[in-house]
Amino acid sequence: MTTEVYGEVLKKARNAAGLSQTALGDLLSCSESLVGLIERGKRRPSKKFTLAAEAILGLNGELFGLLPNTTVMSTPKWFSEWPKVEERAHTIRTWQPLVVPGLLQTARYARAMLSVAPRASEQWVEEAVETRLRRQSVFEREDPPMYWALLDECVLLRPVGGKDVMREQLVHLLKMAERPNISFQIVPLEVGATAGVLGGFALAQGCDMQDHVYLEDAVQGAVSAREEMVRGVNVIYDAIHKWAHPMHVSQRLVREVAAKYEDQ
Repeated sequence: MTTEVYGEVLKKARNAAGLSQTALGDLLSCSESLVGLIERGKRRPSKKFTLAAEAILGLNGELFGLLPNTTVMSTPKWFSEWPKVEERAHTIRTWQPLVVPGLLQTARYARAMLSVAPRASEQWVEEAVETRLRRQSVFEREDPPMYWALLDECVLLRPVGGKDVMREQLVHLLKMAERPNISFQIVPLEVGATAGVLGGFALAQGCDMQDHVYLEDAVQGAVSAREEMVRGVNVIYDAIHKWAHPMHVSQRLVREVAAKYEDQ
């Protein structure tokens, strides 16, 4: 990381948010001089400063991606293979019945989700948020994967982190969908039971690898390239997809729900 580049990105985001160095420092519980030193590339930013600044400035990994790579201990061994699969994939499809997919989460939404884990310490939560944001860098590579997400409507209605966090998250979801490689569709509640109500999953395809599936579980998920498992999950995905709203209807629904959170 060059501290100069980090400082330029921070300054640009601060100005876009209409905040002075003093105002940002107050929100970050640090001095105006520290903000100034970091913006001028004279002080190395910490991970804690970065995550807090991104949450305040509405960023989603732009600053975090400029930090040097660190070993994050919060990734369970059974999950450690999946980010490697994401890196090699040209297509990722996912179904989420309860929450926004990790690759589309904001830092504040992710933090709210991870904070409710039993016995979750502040350090563990921050490391887990870092891991999630780092995974999102797959969308910044030269050949980002096609990403198709199916979301149950209840994902929009569950106020994770409160109304402000949810509105920010839904606006971010719409912004990400402006990219040509990312789309989402909402499965309406009126459908009732679907083939995927018991849990979320993701499917990944790549030119130089076997198809993989990631299955979510309340205790321990699973990553597998077993042909019969991948084939079975593909069938479930297709069965859910037939009930989903078209993309333009899904986006309109998200905008409507986001507006309701703003009015509350």
